[in-house]
Amino acid sequence: MADGHGAAPSAKFTQMLDGTQEDWDIIAKNARAFNKGLAKRVLDHLRLLDGDFGGYPIDRLEHSLQTATRAHRDGRDEEYVVCALLHDIGDTLGSMNHPDVAAAILKPFVSEENLWMVANHGAFQGYYFFEYLGLDKNMRDQFKDSPHYQRCAEFCHKYDQAAFDPDYESEPLEFFEPMVERVFSKPKNSMYLKAMKTAE
Repeated sequence: MADGHGAAPSAKFTQMLDGTQEDWDIIAKNARAFNKGLAKRVLDHLRLLDGDFGGYPIDRLEHSLQTATRAHRDGRDEEYVVCALLHDIGDTLGSMNHPDVAAAILKPFVSEENLWMVANHGAFQGYYFFEYLGLDKNMRDQFKDSPHYQRCAEFCHKYDQAAFDPDYESEPLEFFEPMVERVFSKPKNSMYLKAMKTAE
């Protein structure tokens, strides 16, 4: 029930240890509504890469679109394509560890192998340029015993490192938006998953 000023109900506690079931029912209801907008917020953040070239032949948004388009046209499934689209979303806020940021965003929604691919693609992508920065181009070899090594190497070779072509005709972001919506509507891994299913 709204208060006399028409405001939506809110929890009454000022510290969590005083919270009641009523308080947390209100918060849970708000969380469900807020979570429905997650895909849109992620896509809005991805758009921040538009116009950010950083010295590359194309901007970072186009690189993301090109990576996802190449994966889609190669017949990869929707979850994989969404991972390809969002793999560099961390560039704006995590410029020192962008794969970690992307992996954190995707973790509740993707398989273990796709999550590993996104989380470690930085080291694998380095195979194509680390030597020019004074780094070990074979840094990826530390993961050679992982069952996901080949998947990540293939992602970088076929889609990521190849996606800097100014003449390539990528699909627009709008093409991928329904895919992102679908992937983000079905969490697979979250400490809140049981509570979310109970509320359905």
